[in-house]
Amino acid sequence: MSAVSKVIGTHSGHFHCDEALAVWMLKQTTEFKNASLVRTRDPAKLNECSVVVDVGGVYDPAQHRYDHHQRGFVETFDDKHKTKLSSAGLVYKHFGREVISNLVGDSKQLEIIYQKTYDDFIESLDAHDNGISAYAGATPLFKESPTSLASRVGQKNPAWNEPVPDDQIDARFVEASDLAGSELRGFIERLVSTWLPARDLVVEAIESRLNVHASGQVIALEKSCPWKEHLLDLEKERGLEKVLYVLYPESAPDGNWRIQCVPVRPEGFENRKSLPEQWRGYRDQELSQISGIDGCIFVHAGGFIGGNKSRHGVYEMARLAVEQQ
Repeated sequence: MSAVSKVIGTHSGHFHCDEALAVWMLKQTTEFKNASLVRTRDPAKLNECSVVVDVGGVYDPAQHRYDHHQRGFVETFDDKHKTKLSSAGLVYKHFGREVISNLVGDSKQLEIIYQKTYDDFIESLDAHDNGISAYAGATPLFKESPTSLASRVGQKNPAWNEPVPDDQIDARFVEASDLAGSELRGFIERLVSTWLPARDLVVEAIESRLNVHASGQVIALEKSCPWKEHLLDLEKERGLEKVLYVLYPESAPDGNWRIQCVPVRPEGFENRKSLPEQWRGYRDQELSQISGIDGCIFVHAGGFIGGNKSRHGVYEMARLAVEQQ
């Protein structure tokens, strides 16, 4: 069967984000990029399709059948994940690397992008479609946002009291598929253009950390960038001793530097080791006198961040903070 005669099959009627995105991803592959789309629940018509997603009751990658509704289906992305896959996760599991490469080109960081995209983009769609709550209890703590991707795709469906012919529903499905795909494309492109370069800076800082302080508990970034998630992930991946402080230049070209405590969690303000209590809430010359370090600008009252007019100054702040019991 030639590429132009390939057919992607999915179910007709009401649609969800998972199969809309699954179809879009398939059309980013070399094998299915020119495939036509059939939306039907007729088994005979589905049997004629080159690949079928979200319908048919079969998961068999050798036959390009990717449904997840059948009894006994328990497939997850890998042994580190517990979320049951939807059709989006199934297609991503088998075609995700190719989709990424076709969107952004070959990358030595392909595996990192592949894993990150599943964790931060695809898995929530799998959970949503399978009715898996993100919360510990049976009742969600709040309603899903009407601006989430799953909600926006769902809103492409006709309203319950809106009579729409089948061919128009099919056209809306294509719109929904393009919407979901554009979100995925943007997410992957941002990983390559901004997320990976920040990771590279953190890797460089970790590898040269012993030049900053003999303990290895302080790193210095050559540029200000988002570092918390990368640092905590890299520590875990490499089995490193935990870093306490991160030094980096401010964005403004005035030569000032910052010292920031590493939090226990990327999103929190609970620090592994806060800056010394006697520095907190003081500024400028008064802070320099208290700390014995020239050029101090401030230490936040919460003890999680401070500033100095020079790189050497924040080095000294970090040194004293590490060594203080």
